[in-house]
Amino acid sequence: MKVAPLHKALQAFTDSVRHVIIHTGQHYDAAMSKVFFEDLELPQPDFYLGVGSGSHAQQTARIMVEFEKVLEQRKPDLVVVVGDVNSTVACALVSVKMGIPVAHVEAGLRSFDRTMPEEINRLMTDAISEYLFVSEPSGLAHLRREGVDGNKVFHVGNVMIDSLIHYRGKAKASSILKMLQLKERAYTVVTLHRPSNVDEKGTLEKILTIFEQISGRTDIVFPIHPRTRKMLDQFGLSDRARAIKALKLTDPIGYLDFLCLLDHAQLVMTDSGGIQEETTYLGIPCLTLRENTERPVTVEVGTNQLCRLEVEAIVKKCNEIFEGRVKRGRVPELWDGKAADRIAGILHSRV
Repeated sequence: MKVAPLHKALQAFTDSVRHVIIHTGQHYDAAMSKVFFEDLELPQPDFYLGVGSGSHAQQTARIMVEFEKVLEQRKPDLVVVVGDVNSTVACALVSVKMGIPVAHVEAGLRSFDRTMPEEINRLMTDAISEYLFVSEPSGLAHLRREGVDGNKVFHVGNVMIDSLIHYRGKAKASSILKMLQLKERAYTVVTLHRPSNVDEKGTLEKILTIFEQISGRTDIVFPIHPRTRKMLDQFGLSDRARAIKALKLTDPIGYLDFLCLLDHAQLVMTDSGGIQEETTYLGIPCLTLRENTERPVTVEVGTNQLCRLEVEAIVKKCNEIFEGRVKRGRVPELWDGKAADRIAGILHSRV
């Protein structure tokens, strides 16, 4: 979702810029990867590293070894990395050590929670990047406080929102609501995968209790992450989940279908960073089941609310939303569908 707008924007400079797309294979489900590339109208990646799963150290190391081979072969002038996953920091480290400058798209975000692997990835990538493209004002403040040269920092907007705006019309043609027998504004979308929510039996039990208590007022669509499904099975909670009649557990869903689900939902509960942004743009109430967020603009001006995993408080917030008492928000500055164009223009003029 972050690469597709950049690919399109860089095509405006084909007379002077050649770019290649590298798929590390960190997100390795073949069917899902194919769906996302098709949904986002991306060409097949020029390189597929196929690193697969493993511990953070194993995955990061495999990416570094394989990515180094690509850089040795292609000798690029610049490497662009996006987001905060292991691929982001791995490719950035290899590039800088080979003397190749790095541009980080979605720089400056901070949760201030160093137990999150993504926070470490963000900090390290920003510290070694030559171009830092920021999606919201908090990123500017964080990088300034960390002593980053202001000439390297650019507030350009949010490439995730570029994709949302570009594909929103196409997503409306999705048949996912009909397939799942859902009525507009009468269902809740849930995505949960972070260890803090799914790696302990007690927290998963709390989440199921929330589902049980709101299920009389809403359908609940839960495209379940493989990690979460594994933990439900491991803790012996799968039967309890299946017993909630309003809960629709599905396999992971492609981008267009999921965007359609978000766009017509009554409520979203998540621990994902990107979904906080998408719901803010769409004006959909969002409850983020985390202690913190690296995207504070979604709380400060958007529709997002941070919620500790306290059953009674969350059920109360859900009921308020079902009764029409929702938090109103607005679209943050520069979330206008043109972030990738700004990035491409800056890179074209400077690299």
